[in-house]
Amino acid sequence: MTRRSASHVKLFPAARGYHMPAEWEAHESTWLAWPHCKGDWPGKFEPIPWVYAEIIRNLARHERVDLIVNSERAEKSARAVLEQADALSDNIRFHRWRTDRVWTRDSGCIFLTPSADKGDALPLALHLQFNAWAKYDNYKFDAKLGARMAQSGGARVVRPVSGDHSVVLEGGAIDVNGCGTLITTEECLLSTTQQRNPPMDRAAYDQLFADYFGVQSVIWLDSGIAGDDTHGHVDDITRFVAPNTVVTMIEQNEQSENYAALHANLGRLKAARTPDGQKLEIVEIPMPRPVVFEGRQLPACYANFYIANGAVLAPVFNDPNDRIALNTLAELFPTREIVPIYCGDLIWGFGALHCMTQQQPAR
Repeated sequence: MTRRSASHVKLFPAARGYHMPAEWEAHESTWLAWPHCKGDWPGKFEPIPWVYAEIIRNLARHERVDLIVNSERAEKSARAVLEQADALSDNIRFHRWRTDRVWTRDSGCIFLTPSADKGDALPLALHLQFNAWAKYDNYKFDAKLGARMAQSGGARVVRPVSGDHSVVLEGGAIDVNGCGTLITTEECLLSTTQQRNPPMDRAAYDQLFADYFGVQSVIWLDSGIAGDDTHGHVDDITRFVAPNTVVTMIEQNEQSENYAALHANLGRLKAARTPDGQKLEIVEIPMPRPVVFEGRQLPACYANFYIANGAVLAPVFNDPNDRIALNTLAELFPTREIVPIYCGDLIWGFGALHCMTQQQPAR
């Protein structure tokens, strides 16, 4: 690992009192990008704008929605769909920026907040390198998105590095409790498949999370679920819902290819500790039955929910376990409305509600 001078360390966000807040903390807005790439949902694109309209209609009742559209024509089309769906409101702010895809969780910036004693300190935003999950070639517009979001949100851009290497990292690869603990997976960050940062090992990532995210403890899970196009994003399997509480997906069918991986992850969570030595409270949610389209298993799961100011948007799949997932989230978030969003079509794009959203914290 590159030797770091004391003066260099002082430049890192964490040393200056910044951290990545938990998703349940107050939001200024939610960022979304209006769907336009029909190739991401081949043969199933037609219902996707209407799914977005339902999501935006529910979000805009609780917080501002910053909606990215590709052009004036795209904005006109989006407005027409939203108006038909009774989803157009003054709480939606449009941005005409080109994007390749719509997964703002991964291509957008990650907003940091200063500690309470910093007063009106300017927020920072981590603009990490984006290379389309080390899988696709068309990402030149998405790679610029983080800086544009940060500027619009009044945040100063910070571009994380490890040694002399600009770091590639997607927001869906991590989840935080806002109190110093982060969860990720070895499959995503340490595998040589879809490898984001060849120079980086576990210690380098731990240091990155400490320096830029304000994290003292990293929980490394094993792997993600079958069908995940990102190769192991944690937001499909395990999420913080309170400082010491996580929900995690489990597979009850021992014949499923997800069974062993999710069982291994559960074991790691039981052994994990927060920085103050506390065990995690673990809430298990069973996976839905496999969702298969054109012979391919899709990454359908309940962990890809999104926590908004007054609501939790929860993916459902017309499955008996939908009710278990919704009831569980209702118990965990008693002061928020639990809004089921049917994602049977959306998941053909290999992402759901958390993948498409990115929160901007309140100042």
